[in-house]
Amino acid sequence: MFAPAAHAAVGAVDLTTSVTGFVAIGIFVLAYALVMAEEKIHLRKSKPVLVAAGIIWALIGWQYVQAGMPEQSEAAFRHTLLEFAELMLFLLVAMTYINALEERRLFDVLRSWLVRKGFSYKQLFWITGILSFFISPVADNLTTALLMCAVVMKVAEGDKKFINLCCINIVVAANAGGAFSPFGDITTLMVWQAGLLNFAEFLVLFVPSLVNYLIPAVIMSCFVEKRKPAALQDDIELKRGALRILTLFLLTIATAVAFHTVLHLPPVLGMMTGLGYLQFFGYFLRVTLPGSLARKRAMAEREGDQERIRALGQVVPFDVFSRVSRAEWDTLLFFYGVVMCVGGLGFIGYLAQMSDVLYTQWDATWANVALGIISAVIDNIPVMFAVLTMQPDMSHGHWLLITLTAGVGGSLLSIGSAAGVALMGQARGYYTFAGHLKWAPAIMLGYIASVLTHLWLNKASFSVFGVS
Repeated sequence: MFAPAAHAAVGAVDLTTSVTGFVAIGIFVLAYALVMAEEKIHLRKSKPVLVAAGIIWALIGWQYVQAGMPEQSEAAFRHTLLEFAELMLFLLVAMTYINALEERRLFDVLRSWLVRKGFSYKQLFWITGILSFFISPVADNLTTALLMCAVVMKVAEGDKKFINLCCINIVVAANAGGAFSPFGDITTLMVWQAGLLNFAEFLVLFVPSLVNYLIPAVIMSCFVEKRKPAALQDDIELKRGALRILTLFLLTIATAVAFHTVLHLPPVLGMMTGLGYLQFFGYFLRVTLPGSLARKRAMAEREGDQERIRALGQVVPFDVFSRVSRAEWDTLLFFYGVVMCVGGLGFIGYLAQMSDVLYTQWDATWANVALGIISAVIDNIPVMFAVLTMQPDMSHGHWLLITLTAGVGGSLLSIGSAAGVALMGQARGYYTFAGHLKWAPAIMLGYIASVLTHLWLNKASFSVFGVS
């Protein structure tokens, strides 16, 4: 049986036809309209959903106080908060490791290597896309997209058409790569934490995800100009401990997987243990820093390298907590707001109604495909949390299908995924909503093909209900 991780029971008081219910829906719609307008109004997406969550639960609490059952609304809120807390701590550790690797310049070295090689535009298009597809399962789709976009912006500076094409390719590749790994996207992490899929079972989605990326990539590559940018000299050196931190990150992932699959404990316990690994290593870096600097300074003095001597004088000790502070707090708080809003609407009873329409009156396959397309408009996080809250009685293959469609459906629009929204900010003026929309038909072909590929390759799983 699967764990009721994201399940929130419907409240005893039916508020779906009440003024309270209608006001709650209106508040959520208004908040999400402000989220979607973030690019235009420059209001961080966490702010409206945080306020909306507070108002929705205040309305619920007032109704249950009036009904003499305040303990029910309190218990429902605490349950939803616990689900968010597990996911937030998990994401916080992953973000801390990524920020530590960034501070140790691992990503800068990769970017420098790509820049110095002097690849042609078409080669760069394919290299950044393929790297995005294979890095995002570990580093998540948002971080991967930002890294690859930085490469493209530096190499093809000023070439609006090429940068736009590459950014679209990167978003599609990062989202597709993130769909077959629990660490690739928040939605896949939610499914894994809920106990609906085991870690290895996500790999079943590898081929459908690859198809989702390759079809639009092949089409778009035909429109890449046959040019070669000027090679740039950008030599960057790894900071001490970078590769060991990468090893610790992989060990942390292994620990989380082992805790979940072998000990049947929440994966967040393994991730927090992994944060301890990083803290111990950070201590080691600090206590050994003076000796390391002395050796490097002596070598630089023998070589007469004054620039390196000055650089060594500016070295600061590695601090784990400074990496924690650089986590994407806006994303984490947005996630909190969305989870609380959706949890509140579920407690009111709206998600039960939606589940009845989608998974009783509709075929589950069509419902999951439609939800993937909807995720391009309202983001995949609330869509996936809503499905997990509804807990429809679906076959194993259908749970794989909603994991796939929610993961890659956001690629249809630039606002449909965290990767797309981030790149609109990083490549402002080059990668735009309209520029992405122009290639939506090609991306839709990849979406349809990936769904058909999953239905064909994994058809046996559609007759098996539940996860043992």
